[in-house]
Amino acid sequence: MNALRTGDVLDHYRIENLVARSGMASIFRATDVRTGQPVALKIPHPEMEADVVLYDRFQREQDIGQKLDHPNVMKVMANDHASQVYMVMEWVDGRLLRQIQMEKRKLPIERAVDLTKKICDALDYIHRHGVVHRDLKPENIMVDDQDHVKLIDFGIAGHEGSRRLTFAKLSQLMGTPDYISPEQVKGKRGDGRSDIYALGVMFYEMLTGKVPFQGPNAFAIMNDRLLNNPIPPREIDPSIPAELQEIIYRALERDPKNRYATAKEFLWDLEHRDQVGVAERPELRDWKKRRKPWLRQIAFYIMLALIPVVIFGLLLWVAKHT
Repeated sequence: MNALRTGDVLDHYRIENLVARSGMASIFRATDVRTGQPVALKIPHPEMEADVVLYDRFQREQDIGQKLDHPNVMKVMANDHASQVYMVMEWVDGRLLRQIQMEKRKLPIERAVDLTKKICDALDYIHRHGVVHRDLKPENIMVDDQDHVKLIDFGIAGHEGSRRLTFAKLSQLMGTPDYISPEQVKGKRGDGRSDIYALGVMFYEMLTGKVPFQGPNAFAIMNDRLLNNPIPPREIDPSIPAELQEIIYRALERDPKNRYATAKEFLWDLEHRDQVGVAERPELRDWKKRRKPWLRQIAFYIMLALIPVVIFGLLLWVAKHT
């Protein structure tokens, strides 16, 4: 049913045009013929419904989206009488934060602060409602012409306190290497503080035009954040206030116990920069020291390489016992 064309009608929605396509679904702009309002339809590719992991991800995104109602979170509408599997979302005129960053490289300081404050507000809301995004990145932030933001894509989100994801969901857990928290790299489920870490990476990137941890591949990037400190933002751009640099370090603490406990704390510091004490951090002195413990690194790569083997073995076991 993904072969929809302009003018086709799906239930109560007239298709206007295709706006995006991913490996999992296509997104169309459509009009609700009952109200005349524009909406976005996210329609999974036919093969996705046969993939347990992807289908579960799609359903989870829909279920979570319908429970959330906040101006900085994209709304998902109830659609109880759909003739097929698809998701109805509010239509947002805007661009992805990633597109803005690709054009500007780094953003003006006050614009970066303003966008980060709005994302903090969205995170505070979803965390208070027991939801962890788990894949926060510029590709999942919509920004309109007035710099209003919308947090999107809850495909690998989860409820705090829920049981661990099963092996069938393991491959979808990791998030994006540039933004994944150290505890998630270590295989832990993570909580709201993992989203705070990801936002700290995004704030660093908005201010400097660079991500704090880099490497030739995803494994190297994840390993780098476990062992080394990023280049201090003020080394890249001395115009960045010391207080904002301190806020970034508080969000990027390697141990989640030392990180902002809530997005509200992060937001408070951004709103009260004059009250942010600047610490004498060893990270500001030692960032040039790069550690490369090869044995640990090799063991880490071997462990990640074995994940598909373990998943395949478990799938065989389940197939034989069902």
